[in-house]
Amino acid sequence: MTVVGDLRTLLHFPGFRRLLTVRLLSQLADGIYQVALAAYVVFSPEKETSPAAIASAMAVLLLPYSLLGPFAGVLLDRWRRRQVLLYGNLLRAVLAAGTAALVVGAVPEWLFYLSALSVTAVNRFILAGLSAALPRVVDDARLVMANSLSPTAGTLAATAGGGIAFAIRLASPEGGRATDAWVVLSGAVVYLLAGAAALRMGRDLLGPGPDAARVPLRLLTTLATTARGLADGLRHLRRRHAAAYALTAMTLMRFCYGALTVMVLMLCRYAWGSDGRVGGAVEAVDAGAGLKLLGLAVVASGLGYFAAALITPWGVERSGRFGWLTLCAASAAVLEPALGLSFAPVPILLAAFVLGLVTQASKITADTAVQSTVDDAYRGRVFSLYDMLFNVAFVGAAGAASLILPPDGRSVALVIGVAVVYTAVATLMFHVKRTQPTANSVRSTTP
Repeated sequence: MTVVGDLRTLLHFPGFRRLLTVRLLSQLADGIYQVALAAYVVFSPEKETSPAAIASAMAVLLLPYSLLGPFAGVLLDRWRRRQVLLYGNLLRAVLAAGTAALVVGAVPEWLFYLSALSVTAVNRFILAGLSAALPRVVDDARLVMANSLSPTAGTLAATAGGGIAFAIRLASPEGGRATDAWVVLSGAVVYLLAGAAALRMGRDLLGPGPDAARVPLRLLTTLATTARGLADGLRHLRRRHAAAYALTAMTLMRFCYGALTVMVLMLCRYAWGSDGRVGGAVEAVDAGAGLKLLGLAVVASGLGYFAAALITPWGVERSGRFGWLTLCAASAAVLEPALGLSFAPVPILLAAFVLGLVTQASKITADTAVQSTVDDAYRGRVFSLYDMLFNVAFVGAAGAASLILPPDGRSVALVIGVAVVYTAVATLMFHVKRTQPTANSVRSTTP
């Protein structure tokens, strides 16, 4: 069946259509909100941005709520996932509106980060719930295609949201805090629409099933249950080799993506957004020009995500899961230094497309491996752990990049180091493909 035919078939599943609508609106709002935060933190004229400052911001926003991952998983295996999507998005709408008020009020920076942290903490429940619910709305035969369409469409929606945020900010002649606040507020409105869209699904449509345990009401009991649930999820994952290998590959590739993200941010902020350098110091920085180039990089990466959705089912069918992961990592290992070492806008934009393609293609493959080999009763916990690894790898990469990158973002050592990691991933996945034929099978299920 052709890709278009598969997509048309998926859209005939009413549950899938409704879940996809919630995902698109939720991630559209995420894109608006996240770009608004990036513009405020990185491109505000009054701020002197450095790689260490970017890494610190990522740590504040990502690491604390990454610790919520196990809690999110345990609760997602007990709460109705549709209710999580409904109330989570409504709560984010309120919290994002509060962030907009803080931006206008020029409050202490720690209070702004606390507000942003609250919004992104709820995001852990939303994204993990969307992934855990997907097998409830499509059949097993179309799970690979659903994983290609749904998360990739969500990523494209986030990219579109970023484009909306860029457009609002660049269209405003004054700029400044008022513009940043309006961008954040527009994200709050879209979060509200996402919550309303969840009402179109039945309360029990997304699971978990009737045999799921109920959440204890007492805090200490909940903590103990969470610890036991996490241990159970880890033991279950140890028996699902395909899922464990896929998570390893995705974590390492996410590390690479995070390091390169910090590099591109610094290139846009200084190397490409400046008129010249005197005595080694960047002068006459044009933040608007750098912001436009960052917008182009986001678009290029988004096009790579779209291409991944089209070709990944074909690639997995012909080479198997781990053959496809091998090809993705090997392609990045070759093309990333070939394009990135120029540190020029056009090659870097091409690299953004390539890395968007291989990263999303790998994520689609990893998502499918987890969904098809992990039991439904454990799926929420495993996806929350997956999400936690995702964010810890990203923050760790930002921290490593902050130690290597010069102020203008040009670092040969970083580009070569990332290529070495991609090479290691390709080697590992090739070994798994050769030695674990059952795990590599498209429809494998590890007992």
